Amino acid sequence: MTGYSPLRWPLASLFACVSLLPGLANAADDVLSVKFENDKFASSDDGHFTSGFELNWAFEPASDSWTQRLATALPNSLIGSADRAAYRLVHQIYTPNNITQSELIEDDRPYAGLVYGGISLYEDVPMGNWQQATDLHLDIGLVGPSSLADSIQREVHRFTDGDRPSGWDNQLGDEAILNAAIRRQWWHSTPLGGKQFAHGPSVSGALGNLYTYAGAGYSVRWGDDASGIPTLTPNPGSRHHLTGSDGWQWYLFASVDGYYMAQNLTLDGNSFRNSHSVDRKAWVGDVSGGLALAWGDWQVTYAAVARSREFDGQEEQDKFGALMLSKRF
Repeated sequence: MTGYSPLRWPLASLFACVSLLPGLANAADDVLSVKFENDKFASSDDGHFTSGFELNWAFEPASDSWTQRLATALPNSLIGSADRAAYRLVHQIYTPNNITQSELIEDDRPYAGLVYGGISLYEDVPMGNWQQATDLHLDIGLVGPSSLADSIQREVHRFTDGDRPSGWDNQLGDEAILNAAIRRQWWHSTPLGGKQFAHGPSVSGALGNLYTYAGAGYSVRWGDDASGIPTLTPNPGSRHHLTGSDGWQWYLFASVDGYYMAQNLTLDGNSFRNSHSVDRKAWVGDVSGGLALAWGDWQVTYAAVARSREFDGQEEQDKFGALMLSKRF
């Protein structure tokens, strides 16, 4: 989004959404979060994963709620019960690096807009000196012109006096999305410098026409107690919230993750029709890190990621960041 301050519009969107939507939270200790992901948060580029927006409402499900019944109906090897659950709404925009060219750019990633909704189930299980954290996610939505990604990007660039996107006629066609994902993290926590130092490995996997992958990683966190650390696309959901609510709190975090990608709709193109696609790389690696700050019931979290090349012909690795604003009710 060349030619504008990368913070002005997303920050305004974050505060506006949080101020308009507190009525969604109707139980104690609910958390409403707004996340904005943008390549401008971590680099000077404007392409590939151009932007993402997520509205997330996390809550503790009652014993008779449908989310709890779903959790207990699933095999215990996946999840026993839901300590937390969350609903989310996501919109994402992907483009090639050169958005001013109207002709198809065959050696760069396709134009793609995604919109989908999801449900997440979270469980924490003590295991001796370790804590096992399990996340289950189910998403349903669509990719294609019906996501209105082309109109949204054009209007944002018109408002910010950025380059006019000219290649959306080459975007992926409409296709329904159905995806399931699981992530399991193990944490070991010890006191360090008056705070808590937590670290541990993770494994993850996804199955669907948006993403199919298997992944593994290692994460570290130092500061006040938190439910986890932020996860960035392609990992859905989030465990980034600090658990306390008295005064100033914070934590620093970092993570290294690797994925074997068997399917990525935004690179492989449409499943059931001809569309633009590129030759996806099977192995992808991420290095991420950031900071969370909280005062009382409010929290601001920043995360940035550097990702290895995802397809043949990609000139350099991608970098993007995420800014999250959360309010506990």
